[in-house]
Amino acid sequence: MSAIHETEVLREWRDSARFWKKHAETIRQMFAPVTRALIEEADIKQGHKVLDVAGGPGEPSLTIAEHVGPSGMVTCTDAISAMVAAAESEGQSRGLANVQFRQCAADELPFGDHRFDVAVSRLGVMFFADPVAGLREMLRVTKPGGPVSLAVWAKSELNPFSYVVTDVMSRYFETPPDTAGSSDAFRFAEPGALAEVLRGAGATSIGERVLDFYIEAPISPAGFWAMRSETSGTLRAKLNTLSDKEKKRAALDVQDAAREFFPNNEMRFPAQILIVTGNRPI
Repeated sequence: MSAIHETEVLREWRDSARFWKKHAETIRQMFAPVTRALIEEADIKQGHKVLDVAGGPGEPSLTIAEHVGPSGMVTCTDAISAMVAAAESEGQSRGLANVQFRQCAADELPFGDHRFDVAVSRLGVMFFADPVAGLREMLRVTKPGGPVSLAVWAKSELNPFSYVVTDVMSRYFETPPDTAGSSDAFRFAEPGALAEVLRGAGATSIGERVLDFYIEAPISPAGFWAMRSETSGTLRAKLNTLSDKEKKRAALDVQDAAREFFPNNEMRFPAQILIVTGNRPI
């Protein structure tokens, strides 16, 4: 990723942080199955010290903190200070004393070697400025033999949570072609792609698990559109170029396209994610 692109990506996430905080509880529910899968794949136990990289406004860090218990410790990191502040606020409101928070980029982790039993990142590695450097850092701070477990989106066509919006928006905006190495949500959607990067970073005993689940939350199609249109900086920027009439029509078009995934007026999208896990060499 070029320096200019990296700056643009960070600015987009910084501008989006308040919306991620606003929708944090819905997002926690949506991706709870992914958090459980990471806990299982990384074999996180009570008493473990866990690093969460790109933890955003607090998940999966806070759920993992509940899982490891008072004898364990979770360190939640994110490159965006507003995300870290939101995570810390939520941790305090949930009364969690076994989680700490640091602002830092994945490729410059401010921790000593072998500090953590486990390192995880849920839907974050796709946005690392330098994935190999970031994964090397995660391996460096993990104890010998310890796991690094990563969750990434599988192919877009298997995830209507994403493509419903993308397909409708293509009626209003030209969709740019994908470019190799771009830092988009589906950067590592191809099976084996992230495993190869993790291997190149120095991990051993690499495994890949396909996780099929449902993205569920008690929100309506209108609530879905509010969340998606607010949390995506790219989508917000595009919508700002439309007239008020066009914005309203786009919102209704997305809600109509998504309605089949809202039985009883509550969100239930089928979804697929890849969980890729490797170990720090002993």
